Amino acid sequence: MLTVDFERFPVPGKARVLDLGCGGGRHSFEAFRRGAQVIALDYSADEVGGVNNMFGAMAAERQVPSGARAASVRGDALALPFADGTFDRVIAAEVLEHLPEDGGAMAELARVLRPGGFAAVTVPARFPERVCWALSDDYHNVEGGHVRIYRRDDLIGKLRAHGLELIGQHRAHALHAPYWWLRCLVGVHDDDHPATRLYHRLLVWDMMRRPALTRVAERLLDPVLGKSEVLYLRKPRPPRPDDEFTAAPLTAEPLTAGAGRAGS
Repeated sequence: MLTVDFERFPVPGKARVLDLGCGGGRHSFEAFRRGAQVIALDYSADEVGGVNNMFGAMAAERQVPSGARAASVRGDALALPFADGTFDRVIAAEVLEHLPEDGGAMAELARVLRPGGFAAVTVPARFPERVCWALSDDYHNVEGGHVRIYRRDDLIGKLRAHGLELIGQHRAHALHAPYWWLRCLVGVHDDDHPATRLYHRLLVWDMMRRPALTRVAERLLDPVLGKSEVLYLRKPRPPRPDDEFTAAPLTAEPLTAGAGRAGS
């Protein structure tokens, strides 16, 4: 299940992509399928090992274009082991809400993104997340759990303070919000409760079949109930020496399909 929309956040072949806090690797795998040069970084050694194994399996099954490369590495979001401007694209999906020093991670994200490059940042949306916190302390009071609930405007302001320009936004996964509310009600760690098992089967069916009814329903509900807030950003290029003598604005690589669409 992808939170970043790769139609709105295009990843060209051979683009250098960092998946910052890759977790299970869902966005890394999609970028790899599209022919990118992918680095999947996570603090968890177990996650890194699992993602690396999947990269190998994808290559062995020829699921990626010729020339695509991918590797996973263990690293700290507050001290990325890469030079300035290394990446054309940086993805940070559902990461910042886990980090006490989120500003440091934003600074590192902006540092390793090249001028003119694009970033996708996602966090839990405020309303669905507040419901989860109200229903269950166990939802967030766990090691490595969520340490804050973001206001969208505050998050955008923090990212702008680190030199990134907002160019698009939307919400995603409205059908998943009630699932997490239900889990919080019956016990967030109870994987065997009949109600959550039934809802989980519905979500898996929806992801596999993608029927028109649920696709339309989620699209209509996303602005209100979308579980994730998704932001697309650009790191501006520095002005050229002769810019003050020309009226033509600087342009960046095109970001297609809905770059200016706003969520609620």
